Amino acid sequence: MSYKTILVHVDQSRHAAARIKIAAEIAVMENAHLIGAAMTGLSRFVYQDSAIDLTRTIVANHIDSLNQRANQALAEFDAIAKQIGVLSYEKRRVDDDPEGGLSLQARYSDLVVVSQTDPDEPVSKVISDLPEYVTLNCARPVLIVPFAGRFDHIGDEALIAWDGSMEATRAVTNAIPLLRRAKNVTVALFNPSAQSDIHGEQPGADIALYLARHGIKVEVVELRTNIDVGNALLSLAADVRSDLIVMGGYGHTRFRELLLGGATMIVLKTMTAPVLMSH
Repeated sequence: MSYKTILVHVDQSRHAAARIKIAAEIAVMENAHLIGAAMTGLSRFVYQDSAIDLTRTIVANHIDSLNQRANQALAEFDAIAKQIGVLSYEKRRVDDDPEGGLSLQARYSDLVVVSQTDPDEPVSKVISDLPEYVTLNCARPVLIVPFAGRFDHIGDEALIAWDGSMEATRAVTNAIPLLRRAKNVTVALFNPSAQSDIHGEQPGADIALYLARHGIKVEVVELRTNIDVGNALLSLAADVRSDLIVMGGYGHTRFRELLLGGATMIVLKTMTAPVLMSH
């Protein structure tokens, strides 16, 4: 099990270089093909509806500018990929909005790399829910890089939030290529006695055995907490100096509205380490 195709979001934000570097390093480690996708922001649907000539005319005045911005972002991607030593990569300019474009492109990739929403980034005022939307709509694991902090390497100290759910199961399975390279892997179970029907008599034993068969040794930690699980998880991540959190992304979509579980939202808003999330 390995990543063969990695997709990274490319734009002109101040955090783009950091996430591109992380995606490129994973591509080198996995000998994977790296795709840098820059969305122009011009919806593909503009070209599909012949009844909106006025909209097309208005948009045409901005197409050159949109394409230029995307091309400049892809040029930076190209430079970083070469510097890191990625052997196989491509630049991809996509006429779509970032959320829809990434979600669609991701379906042909093994891993997607995006950045956490930065409230101080101007683009966040327009696109405020990119990580959430992509996680819930792309059907692939999403690696979300925090906007604060520096992460030269990720995955040496991995922390798994395990609750036996389908989402957590997908996240763990999708993280196996990274977990195999980790120096230490901690499996955290919060208040497992409240879910004895899922965790059994020895909470964490089954997932530890599953990972062991993949060559991954883990330490299982049971924690009882009266605070919300999201903050308890981030507190534990700080204690064990985690540089990768693996967890399920809980929620569902209803048109463009995102309804996410409390722990998911807390981690997305206040993460202190890269998070690999699967829905």
